[in-house]
Amino acid sequence: MSSSFSIRMPPDVQSLQIGEHQVLLIDDFLEDPQALVEAACASPFETCPGVAEGKGYPGMRATAPSAYSQALGALLDPLIKLNFGVDEALPLRKTPCMFSLTTVAPASLGPLQRTPHFDSSTPHHMAALLYLCGAEHGGTGFYRHIATGLQQITPQTKDRYAQAYRAEIERRPPPPRYFDDSDQHFQFLGMVPARFNRLVVYSGGLLHTACINPGMSIRDDPRRGRLTVNTFVDF
Repeated sequence: MSSSFSIRMPPDVQSLQIGEHQVLLIDDFLEDPQALVEAACASPFETCPGVAEGKGYPGMRATAPSAYSQALGALLDPLIKLNFGVDEALPLRKTPCMFSLTTVAPASLGPLQRTPHFDSSTPHHMAALLYLCGAEHGGTGFYRHIATGLQQITPQTKDRYAQAYRAEIERRPPPPRYFDDSDQHFQFLGMVPARFNRLVVYSGGLLHTACINPGMSIRDDPRRGRLTVNTFVDF
């Protein structure tokens, strides 16, 4: 494994309570985060599927180095099991780690990209987000859906939430902007600010969104844009 993508040991794990759920963060995560930025600069980014239809991640992605992916997976398995009550016997399943850049202007967002979302309702689906950009690029916001009272979507509440959410979108499409604060449908519960070399780990069932600074963040340059590395795991 390349030492260029080594995790700083021991990791300084912090736990934040947001609403009824915890979010983990680890600052100064990599020993040499700039090496990962340089890898992003040398990577071929492609527009994400669904962007033309106003769906999915509003930007571009490229595959991150396998050495980083392996190091991250080795850490996430015990970290998540210890902090989120996952059975020790369950094997970790992980998606490829992807560099991500936000590139879609607010006026071009589809209705589903203008509100908080959840990644998956399965019980142990987790997201790990590494910031390779600074606080000027916003952060990750977490929300409660006001009509249903839900902060986390589960298999038992997925259909109820989807029905209420679709009705709201159809009745009054959200304005063309990146979501950040509360509105009539979602209550803002808290934000983890972006910080260079900060890893954030949270349940994929939590309602969340990228809090974007359009004046700074809508760029396709990894050195100047909102560069993150996105990874999803399940058990």
